[in-house]
Amino acid sequence: MLEKIKEAVEYIRPFLTEQPEFVVVLGSGLGKLQNEVQDKVIIDYKNIPNFPQTTVEGHKGRLIFGKIEGKPLLMMAGRFHYYEGYSMEEVTFPMRVFKGLGIEKVILSNASGGVNPNYEVGDAVVISDHINMMPEHPLRGKNIDELGPRFVDMSEAYDKKMREFVVDFGNKNGIEIKQGVYMGLQGPTFETPSEYGLVRILGADCVGMSTVPEVIVARHMGMRVFCISVITDLGGPEIAIPVSHEEVLNAANKAMPKIITLVKGLIESGI
Repeated sequence: MLEKIKEAVEYIRPFLTEQPEFVVVLGSGLGKLQNEVQDKVIIDYKNIPNFPQTTVEGHKGRLIFGKIEGKPLLMMAGRFHYYEGYSMEEVTFPMRVFKGLGIEKVILSNASGGVNPNYEVGDAVVISDHINMMPEHPLRGKNIDELGPRFVDMSEAYDKKMREFVVDFGNKNGIEIKQGVYMGLQGPTFETPSEYGLVRILGADCVGMSTVPEVIVARHMGMRVFCISVITDLGGPEIAIPVSHEEVLNAANKAMPKIITLVKGLIESGI
């Protein structure tokens, strides 16, 4: 693992003219954030040693180095999912590489299904916590002490200062923000109405098929994590509305302007 990380880091580093302060991971339908990056340098996944290749529509498969609001960052356009058949080690490998590049702050985005009755399609939700219901854990197996401790404190998986800043920033800029708990399930099927109901009973506000493994591994390495989710569909025992990946992408696209504003505000703050 350490050798694989080193090889990827050594390939990427020459592309970085400055030390990135953030890495931004783009979720389904949130690719328009790429348009906000200035002085772009594109690094295709296919050229990075040991990097997996994305297979999901809406996930480009490239790293983008550049600046947003004058702050150097690396953007991950296309993430990897357990349901694609990757191991958890492969799903979270990019986080290992980003830490190896000296990046300490992670901004994650995703599209999720809302089960909180106060949520509406298009809502921006700052994730305050998560419930891991995936069938495999990314830290299972022998711990690599050079990367992080055997047992990881998850009492503040999502950075409180970042969350508080974005909520306050949203209020000042007229952007309504919800906060909530995200549940990670394997996928790739969307949940049944009864499964959506169970998600709510278990204490989550929204549900998706990504994010949680990346957060766990980032925290294993001491990185600070922020996540914002777009509610792209609603579900529950009393809601039996068909949902498709195309509809998810369309809903995410409509929410993009406010997501862009919030992420740019967080990056500019340097918190």
